[in-house]
Amino acid sequence: MVNILIVDDDINILQVVDIHLTESGYNVLQAKDGNEALRILNEQACDLAVVDVMMPFIDGYVLTREIRKKYNLPIILLTAKNQIEDKEEGFRSGTDDYLVKPFEMKELRFRIEALLRRYNKQTDDSIIRLGNITINKNNYEVQNGDRTIILPLKEFELLHFLTSNPMRVFSREHLIEQVWGLDYEGDERTVDVHIKRLRERFSKSTEDFQIKTVRGVGYMLEANPR
Repeated sequence: MVNILIVDDDINILQVVDIHLTESGYNVLQAKDGNEALRILNEQACDLAVVDVMMPFIDGYVLTREIRKKYNLPIILLTAKNQIEDKEEGFRSGTDDYLVKPFEMKELRFRIEALLRRYNKQTDDSIIRLGNITINKNNYEVQNGDRTIILPLKEFELLHFLTSNPMRVFSREHLIEQVWGLDYEGDERTVDVHIKRLRERFSKSTEDFQIKTVRGVGYMLEANPR
């Protein structure tokens, strides 16, 4: 699971960001100031940090520079300031991105996803292998042992997305955005229908993965590669 460190002295922002990112399948670690953030980073590997600029003890600029000295992870700075000088200082400190408060949670999530892709751009995810299952996005085929399966487009894209992010829980809304797009106007229940079809196709023919329902949240693919 992807670990996201959120650093902000505003407890309300910490809680709101935590709720939304957890619903999107991330594991969120909270820090109320820079010292606590550095302690967490020393104890646990993090994949990305979201850092507020205006904090006591160590401000976001200084914290960003400290993170850069020891860790190779993307950083997003949060600030109430929108002056070009403040953005310049942020980027000089080593931040990868900059988001001005107040902000939409969807925008923060999109920026997080973009940075995670950028830092992992050397990984070719067009072909995914789970035991005897091979999911090939180059030709949109699924190979189950010596059997080739051609899925309807959205079933394939849903399966590819879930297998690209095993052991992460995704809400129906998030799956709609990723597979059907932001302009989709249909019902979220279409996710349930497609999940049911994927289960019917693979539950009896492979033990390499299972798509599990996480009650009250959404779905998660559990990989069991041999």
